[in-house]
Amino acid sequence: PQLVPSSPSRRTGTGSRPAAGFQLPVSSFAERPKLPDNYTQDTWQKLHEAVGAIQSSISIKYNLEELYQAVENLCSYKVSATLYKQLRQVCEDHVKAQILQFREYPFPVIFFIYFQIMIRSIFLFLDRTYVLQNSMLPSIWDMGLELFRNHVISDKQVQSKTIDGILLLIERERNGEAVDRSLLRSLLSMLSDLQVYKESFEQRFLEETNCLYAAEGQRLMKPLIACVEKQLLGEHLSAILQKGLDNLLDENRISDLTQTYQLFSRVKGGQQILLQHWSEYIKNFGTTIVVNPEKDKDMVQELLDFKDKVDHIIEVCFQKNEKFINLMKESFETFINKRPNKPAELIAKYVDSKLRAGNKEATDEELERILDKIMIIFRFIHGKDVFEAFYKKDLAKRLLVGKSASVDAEKSMLSKLKHECGAAFTSKLEGMFKDMELSKDVMYMQNQSDPGNIDLTVNILTMGYWPTYTPMDVHLNSEMIKLQEVFKTFYLGKHSGRKLQWQTTLGHAVLKAEFKEGKKEFQVSLFQTLVLLMFNEGDEFSFEEIKMATGVEDSELRRTLQSLACGKARVLIKNPKGKDVEDGDKFIFNGDFKHKLFRIKINQIQMKETIEEQVSTTERVFQDRQYQIDAAIVRIMKMRKTLGHNLLVSELYNQLKFPVKPGDLKKRIESLIDRDYMERDKDNPNQYHYVA
Repeated sequence: PQLVPSSPSRRTGTGSRPAAGFQLPVSSFAERPKLPDNYTQDTWQKLHEAVGAIQSSISIKYNLEELYQAVENLCSYKVSATLYKQLRQVCEDHVKAQILQFREYPFPVIFFIYFQIMIRSIFLFLDRTYVLQNSMLPSIWDMGLELFRNHVISDKQVQSKTIDGILLLIERERNGEAVDRSLLRSLLSMLSDLQVYKESFEQRFLEETNCLYAAEGQRLMKPLIACVEKQLLGEHLSAILQKGLDNLLDENRISDLTQTYQLFSRVKGGQQILLQHWSEYIKNFGTTIVVNPEKDKDMVQELLDFKDKVDHIIEVCFQKNEKFINLMKESFETFINKRPNKPAELIAKYVDSKLRAGNKEATDEELERILDKIMIIFRFIHGKDVFEAFYKKDLAKRLLVGKSASVDAEKSMLSKLKHECGAAFTSKLEGMFKDMELSKDVMYMQNQSDPGNIDLTVNILTMGYWPTYTPMDVHLNSEMIKLQEVFKTFYLGKHSGRKLQWQTTLGHAVLKAEFKEGKKEFQVSLFQTLVLLMFNEGDEFSFEEIKMATGVEDSELRRTLQSLACGKARVLIKNPKGKDVEDGDKFIFNGDFKHKLFRIKINQIQMKETIEEQVSTTERVFQDRQYQIDAAIVRIMKMRKTLGHNLLVSELYNQLKFPVKPGDLKKRIESLIDRDYMERDKDNPNQYHYVA
């Protein structure tokens, strides 16, 4: 039952006034009415149930006005302090119990605010009387915030969920959805009141806002950018590249090339046209390196430098784009074969310069890296048989004259060639190494059986493995002839049925000599040895006398005398002086010869390639190619029996591994017809039949 205290009063009728001098006596109750028994306890129970229903999100059994009146009644009877404590305890117990659930709610703070608003509306009278009169007590709202801050918002997971929920509401509103703005305002106010707004919310809010406007700016700018790109770039792709790309590449302007690639990649068809100009640049620049005979000396080094340059541009500027890599390879292959055979020859000579003793590559790692780069250039060459011929000739000299820088480096290069071209390509080269190993074993056995005063080393070369050498009969002295015979008897005694042919052009020796300054040793070729030994018999000889005594061929003898009388170490003096050796020149032993070294190498002449050797090697390659073409034609015709000219030529191009002109193929076909390997069809001259 409700108990509303009232005071008695008397009123006059409407519109009437009290009589003059009339007094209305008012008297108070003698004592205040008492509350029914258990009223406070029952009322609190009712309020407790209502608060619990609010916190549990279930309907309240009582009318809100009734609950508000109950709070007012309790406050009127001095129960405010107890009521406040009880309410605080209920709220604190609930917050503590619900922390785990708060972690799961997508918007935990929203529920809490809703609960607090409902609870405060019921206990509003308490808040506006008792709490307001006690400055030390926080309001019901502040009390809720304090509990929430101490027990809930300090939990990182709950804090994160709360911030996520607020940001989601903001995002929904930005996307045009209807949201409760008053709730959002309350949430933000609460974060501010809890003093976590700046540290927990503001930074994330600014980041989300930044992302929003960045995306919005991108969306709005995209059509504008597309228009600008099309008009300023897309319509002028060829003109831009024609005027500027070559300069950028020539000057290796990496940052500008990077920007060019990025800009052209944004325009339709931009990459494709950039690819075309990229390919043209490589072909044009590479052609200037390859086709000019004046650049032959530095051709290979320039090719390696150019390859390094384009590789760097592809990696840094073109983002390792596979299309640019593949087109670069095709372009290299195109320009490097515009001059047939010469690049292959020069690459072989470049390898020789690196593998020869005395090269300036400091470490094995540097040498290995250079060989790897050379192999990349080697892959682009069509005429690999030319490379093989010159490489084999140079390898032979390095092995026989003892000028190889490193056996490991030699075998490493051999391994690379084998991996690139197959075992058939390197079988003869491997045979050369085997011959050198076997020769060491043979010489060890021979020296064990017949040790002599002069140390003799013989290399036994299998004829099929090594380059073809033209034998030269020279006049050896008696001691040399005796050594040859001793070895021949020993070797043929071990290997009956074999035939030995001495290659004097490859021989070399160490000679001891005495001068006024003292003794010296010379590393010389066999031809140089024969010339110098003559000066044991006299101090001066003419060119004709030396030629007659040694039997060395004319041009070879001139080279030999040039090395002894016109080089850095002048053991002989030529009269008259001059760089070239002429008929009638006389040569005098230089007794005053001086040199800072005790052992002096003069046999470098053997390592130098003569023009005749170069021509001879090239001719042998062409001769071998003719044999290969003939063999391929016979092989194809034997299998097909009858074949048209065009089909035969097409098959040959598929099988042959070197470049060949249609005219050369036609000549080989005519040659085989003349030799009765095949014949023309009587009715159709472009049809061939195999002759068994």
